[in-house]
Amino acid sequence: MFFGRETELEQLESFFKKPTAGIAVCCGRRRIGKSTLIEHASKGYPFYEFYGLSPREDITNQNQLDHFSRLLAKHFSVPFVSFSDWQEALDMLAGLTKQGRYVIFLVEFSWMGGKDRDFPGKLKGVWDTQFKKNKEFKLILCGSVSSWIQENILQSKGFLGRVSLTIDLEELPINQANRFWSGSPYISSYEKFKILCVTGGVPRYLEEINPKIDAEKNIKQLAFTAGGLLVNEFDKIFSDLFGKNAAEYQAIVRAVVHQPKSAEEIARFLNIELSGHLSNKLTVLKECGFLVRDYVWNEKKCLKKLSNYRLKDNYLRFYLKYIDDKKELIGKKLYQEVDLENLPDWSSMMGLQFENLVLNNLSQIVKMLEISPESLYSASPYFQNPTKLNPGCQVDLLIQTRYTTYLIEIKFGKTIGMEIIDEVVQKIERLKIPKTVSLRPVLIYQGELSKQVIKENFFSNLIPFDDLLNE
Repeated sequence: MFFGRETELEQLESFFKKPTAGIAVCCGRRRIGKSTLIEHASKGYPFYEFYGLSPREDITNQNQLDHFSRLLAKHFSVPFVSFSDWQEALDMLAGLTKQGRYVIFLVEFSWMGGKDRDFPGKLKGVWDTQFKKNKEFKLILCGSVSSWIQENILQSKGFLGRVSLTIDLEELPINQANRFWSGSPYISSYEKFKILCVTGGVPRYLEEINPKIDAEKNIKQLAFTAGGLLVNEFDKIFSDLFGKNAAEYQAIVRAVVHQPKSAEEIARFLNIELSGHLSNKLTVLKECGFLVRDYVWNEKKCLKKLSNYRLKDNYLRFYLKYIDDKKELIGKKLYQEVDLENLPDWSSMMGLQFENLVLNNLSQIVKMLEISPESLYSASPYFQNPTKLNPGCQVDLLIQTRYTTYLIEIKFGKTIGMEIIDEVVQKIERLKIPKTVSLRPVLIYQGELSKQVIKENFFSNLIPFDDLLNE
């Protein structure tokens, strides 16, 4: 099942049609659909896929080389060769592809060459001296460990000017994720909302949804039944990406489960010093698509000293909140009939997940508000810390343009009454908006909106979740 990705498909088609050899890089979180995208885009081209073996404690560079050689033998009908290093392996691949059209796809590239510190340099050398001489040769490098690819390829002086295309694959937008229910037109937006609050727009998780059963049964099968895809997914993601350092990265993610935190607050939560070591790990988690760093903007200026790290991934939060400490019960098949809405803090957690869904779909929000991109200054959550003179303030989403500031409240509830207007008015009074700039309050919501709120005509835009699904 393949939906969306129109922009990326156009980029790849343009890349394939270039009359010169080229390198493309595709990064993104595990399960986000990188391989599926490349395979789909490569239909009609001579396509050869090589994938690295997933990490384990005793895996060696020789294991990776032997696996590469077996794939080489399979794809090109040549004998297995026991390569002594990656120079030999890449030389042989170059010799087999020196004439004619080829799309060579190296999947989990960082796993493949991670045990050889010189692997990127060897690849660069073979590219310069052999691969690029075939004008019909395309090389696609793909991986989940985005930080490794950033350091060794995208930010490497050796590959400067050699990468023609970089794709950082994000979750599917809400309106594209909605297409997983295209064969079931009568499913309510609330059912889809509950599913997306657990899975986000991660295609691999959405593929597991069975529209013929309700959202509760789907979530129970995925998350609370022994063997369900989402039960052990958390540990697998972190062990595959970070190996023996997995626990350190997991601890950082746990620190921001309930609310965004600054780097200083994360350090205090973990009872460690704020250091370059922690900053590097935060950057890695951000590049892997698990965290996002939100900066505060004041009119046209980014206040770089004011920033929070937010958990971007809905599955990770759901796992840590509701699966992690129940795994033993799940394994004993004692939790699969859990009543979801009786889980602790269910409503507040769904509110956080909904907020995350909206923030991960900013381009869609900007489009729905008919904001021209050239007028944009910023679009992110906003916070101001309390001082003696000014009270603190938090805004779910603040979009600032040349002449207008949009204060956006993101709300989940069975019923949403007049109190929502009082909350937003209080935030407006605490914000410092220049007199030359208009302020327009916006409500994005899931639930039943009070007729009185509509009648009050306070919000410049009312956007129900159903509109996000069908936009």
